[in-house]
Amino acid sequence: MDQKGYRRGSFQSSTSDEDMLEIAGASLDFSMADDDPPLDREMGGFSSYNGGGMNGTSTMMDFLEEPLPGVGTYEDFNTIDWVREKSRDRDRHREITSRSKESTWALIHSVSDAFSGWLLMLLIGLLAGSLAGLIDISAHWMTDLKEGVCLAGFWFNHEHCCWKSNTTFTDRDKCPEWKSWSQLILGHGEGAFAYILNYFMYVIWALLFSLLAVLLVKGFAPYACGSGIPEIKTILSGFIIRGYLGKWTLIIKTITLVLAVSSGLSLGKEGPLVHVACCCGNILCHLFTKYRKNEAKRREVLSAAAAAGVSVAFGAPIGGVLFSLEEVSYYFPLKTLWRSFFAALVAAFTLRSINPFGNSRLVLFYVEFHMPWHLLELVPFILLGIFGGLWGAFFIRSNIAWCRRRKTTKLGKYPVLEVFVVTAITAVLAFPNEYTRMSTSELISELFNDCGILDSSKLCEYVNDFNSTKGDDLPDRAAGPGVYTAMWQLALALIMKVFITIFTFGMKVPSGLFIPSMAVGAIAGRLLGVAVEQLAYYHHDWAIFSGWCSQGADCITPGLYAMVGAAACLGGVTRMTVSLVVIMFELTGGLEYIVPLMAAAMTSKWVADAIGREGIYDAHIRLNGYPFLEAKEEFSHKTLAMDVMRPRRNDPPLTVITQDSMTVEDVETIINETTYSGYPVVVSRESQRLVGFVLRRDLIISIENARKKQDGIVSTSVIYFTDHSPPLPPSSPSMLKLRSILDLSPFTVTDQTPMEIVVDIFRKLGLRQCLVTHNGKLLGIITKKDVLKHIAQLANQDPDSILFN
Repeated sequence: MDQKGYRRGSFQSSTSDEDMLEIAGASLDFSMADDDPPLDREMGGFSSYNGGGMNGTSTMMDFLEEPLPGVGTYEDFNTIDWVREKSRDRDRHREITSRSKESTWALIHSVSDAFSGWLLMLLIGLLAGSLAGLIDISAHWMTDLKEGVCLAGFWFNHEHCCWKSNTTFTDRDKCPEWKSWSQLILGHGEGAFAYILNYFMYVIWALLFSLLAVLLVKGFAPYACGSGIPEIKTILSGFIIRGYLGKWTLIIKTITLVLAVSSGLSLGKEGPLVHVACCCGNILCHLFTKYRKNEAKRREVLSAAAAAGVSVAFGAPIGGVLFSLEEVSYYFPLKTLWRSFFAALVAAFTLRSINPFGNSRLVLFYVEFHMPWHLLELVPFILLGIFGGLWGAFFIRSNIAWCRRRKTTKLGKYPVLEVFVVTAITAVLAFPNEYTRMSTSELISELFNDCGILDSSKLCEYVNDFNSTKGDDLPDRAAGPGVYTAMWQLALALIMKVFITIFTFGMKVPSGLFIPSMAVGAIAGRLLGVAVEQLAYYHHDWAIFSGWCSQGADCITPGLYAMVGAAACLGGVTRMTVSLVVIMFELTGGLEYIVPLMAAAMTSKWVADAIGREGIYDAHIRLNGYPFLEAKEEFSHKTLAMDVMRPRRNDPPLTVITQDSMTVEDVETIINETTYSGYPVVVSRESQRLVGFVLRRDLIISIENARKKQDGIVSTSVIYFTDHSPPLPPSSPSMLKLRSILDLSPFTVTDQTPMEIVVDIFRKLGLRQCLVTHNGKLLGIITKKDVLKHIAQLANQDPDSILFN
């Protein structure tokens, strides 16, 4: 139960953000700045005695007949007790149901309580969809701002600026309303000096955006950096990080996400959008009592919010629900599945109403392919899966090594300098190559694109033979000089993206990994697709092509290879499978391409798992020392509970509290001299027979309140955890009865219980601690931290890397 950072003799939290309030059993004013309410709040009914004091009867009182503010809540960086939270919610629900039969008002209250979950999902979907639309529009405009400005209105991006222009289709990007910086400053856009000026302005804007982002994160909301998915996985498993899903984090993350994406860094907005949606969910939870006061219920809401986040990130509502189920959620009952589906639907509908890209689609890179794939193409698809697995394993190892170096060296002390240097290198390398200069979403859109007759992209500069054109379907053609130039540029872009992403992910700016990973895979896929296409064109008489790819036919779709490559690389990094395939299928609207996507996703997962078992999010959870007990991994060792419990053989005896023989001073001494987050209560030190378990925080709050509210409570007052107490002499001080804060049914196992069963209990019930007994006597305690340390030790990892309980 060791936990550094507890306040001794006080339960006041050090943070002043009310955003992750864990309040139970009290109606509080949420406009207050502190996480925990003041102790001297007037509480009705606490000043009455249960005895006469001077007449010889017991001066005993049950101080906690009514719940106190703060009792049953949790310290920052600690784990919630799932069993207690679920039990508390069942009690609340039973009470509401029984009262609903008494009056019409109570029935209305019961109906509104049942409906509140759906209303909350509606609000989360509306807010997440609106913020996603705002982020998309702003990022699109600011990305184009690096290259020029619209004279018709500076708030238009390049595409919107040219909508009303009378230019031809082939010159649609060169409308007179849009001016590059060299045209604006020098009056012309040609020549070496104009190129240098555009280059300079591009780098300056990129540095300005990224520096503004890192300074805002550092100054106002340090939790707004990174992807947010590792921390959300940990929070959903029951861990508390106050302020991580707060209003300041939401505001700063929304602003800095736009700045970071616009700066041209190798990062995406998709992961951070999950964090943004979860912030919306957490803040809106405060409107509803049952979610505000219950941590387990709140985590059900956050699971649904994560689904809404992916829904608006990719325009994939079903994929969002499956992502929440497969990747981030720890506890996902059927009710949460339905509500996640509803939240994802509302969020996608809201984003579609905003129409941020002006194409009636939810994402920038929506594509439709028309040609079916052939069975023999599974070979290159599986090759892309192997590449994705190798890239994923390489990226995870390299990125974790770099992030560990950042944490353990002086590099971590200079986040602004790091962002400045990485942005400068990225911008200087990106500008000369048109495929790295454009935004990563536009690059993926271009790579996914199936070349048509009107396409003016270099990737579509084939040698045209219009005699063989049938309708809209173009036959496989010989690659022209534009295609070969594009291939070289894409190869250079691939090398740059592979290495620069390693140093970008984990910096102190919002940074998602979905889009850079997809870009790496899409480039590799397009290169392979064009290679197979040209092979089929020039060697259509080979045995592998002769049966299905005759001359003049449209056999190979390079855009499909790009899509499969994107799925493979994203799967290799995140180890997603089902949700990944559904997200990619929703992106493309092509049901017939599910098999290639499944083959690539499965292959990349197998290859990556063969090299290292952890996905990028699990690796970052372990790097940060969060207490996340992975539900997917088997525990196969033959250890027993007595091997893991504390105290060990040479340790001092277990710290316990007796049920009826310790004074207030004794208990306060134990609290001040130890940092444990809870204490077993026993009948006596000699018998060590277990009575229950009491949390440190509840003890501190109860004693402090009793001293202030209750007459006669002094250091020599005896604390009772029993139902009844013996009569006391008239001169003795009042007793303090704290039975109501005692957990009378703590989970216990015997010392001979196999650890695989103990680990299963911790995983499936979400326990914080488990007491170990032998023949009914208390022997020791196992906490979640002890279990994680034990697993790390058996895996030859550093057990001290687990920092929190």
